[in-house]
Amino acid sequence: MGLSGRDIQHKALVISVAAGSAAAVSGSPMAMIVTVKPRLHVCEIIKTLDVGGAEVLLVSRLLAMRPTGKRYTVVCLRASTGELIQRLRSAGIRVVDLTSCPSALRLLRLATVVRRLRPDVLNLHSPLPAALIRLTSRLSWPRPALVSTVHNVRYRVPTMLLDRATRWLDARTVAVSPQVARAVVSRGARRLHTRIHGVDVAEQRRAAMDAARTRIEWDIPESAFLIVHVANLRPQKDHETLIQAAATVVARDPRAMFVLAGTGPLHHQVARRVAGLGSDSVRFLGGVPGAARLIAAADLLVLSSAHEGLPVVIMEALAAGVPVVSTRVGGVPDLVQHGQNGFLTRPGDPEALAEVIMRAASPANHTRLRAGARDSADLVDIDQAGAWFDKLYDEVCSR
Repeated sequence: MGLSGRDIQHKALVISVAAGSAAAVSGSPMAMIVTVKPRLHVCEIIKTLDVGGAEVLLVSRLLAMRPTGKRYTVVCLRASTGELIQRLRSAGIRVVDLTSCPSALRLLRLATVVRRLRPDVLNLHSPLPAALIRLTSRLSWPRPALVSTVHNVRYRVPTMLLDRATRWLDARTVAVSPQVARAVVSRGARRLHTRIHGVDVAEQRRAAMDAARTRIEWDIPESAFLIVHVANLRPQKDHETLIQAAATVVARDPRAMFVLAGTGPLHHQVARRVAGLGSDSVRFLGGVPGAARLIAAADLLVLSSAHEGLPVVIMEALAAGVPVVSTRVGGVPDLVQHGQNGFLTRPGDPEALAEVIMRAASPANHTRLRAGARDSADLVDIDQAGAWFDKLYDEVCSR
């Protein structure tokens, strides 16, 4: 008898079994009731699967989740690199990548794909696709339980208004940091939870122990004080402030070497700006597979963002015992304690950023900050987040 998982949900399969001679009663067959419980299907929807904060959080969490019988599908509108897709597929997680679809038709295609997948739970990680999928999911039967994960403190106003107008359909909303939970983008959410996702701490610690080899791979002098910046090449990351600060620091400290990595629409602009400095101490690598290893090999991670949610690169740095210098934006202060595991400064000020970088690089400060970073690693352990989401998905499906 062929039955789909959705057809037999919450039903019993009755199997007639002929009784054996030892169990027979007057030769009559006996009926055995077997409850068949299908695997819960969770679909995670995200705008991109590039190597960025929200994307890495999602992939790290899925890879860290212990087997509990659930089935996962990730759907993305586009991906400029196959790194994260390959990691998911290698772990047996289905990925539907809509990059090949014309950009004007991707949202429509997304709605069609999700309807055909017929998930039990939808976790929506990007506000514009979320607004559409919330509405189209009302046409599905049975309707999937809706969860939204908010990764940032700021969206464009039209996107934020559309997101808020449809959010009442969610069963739960999850903010990735206390700062995101307090932000305007989370207002009006039903049953708002805060859950710091985290990263694979053990893996980052192993990468830190292999830092010397990583530096050799990237031709970084052993004597250099390595300052790493890993971020999407988008306006919110404010690469101009970073590059100006880097020029100031390398002019004053001959040990300093800046390495910038990332992909995005400002690639050529950032590459030209770095090349214009004419300094071997400021290098632009572009996209770097496994950039977490580069962070683990650093002496300092720096961020110059104008706004943020809770950057994954900060979690990766702390997990590896690498101090952080960052602008005081978004959820960064929830992890970076000024003077303990890093330094914070105001956004958009190259001189202020250069000053705190040099303070963090001084030997006495750096030793103390490294110890503080190592002590912060437990705050960003991904294993706990995986178990938390597993329980959440069970709860929203049992309503």
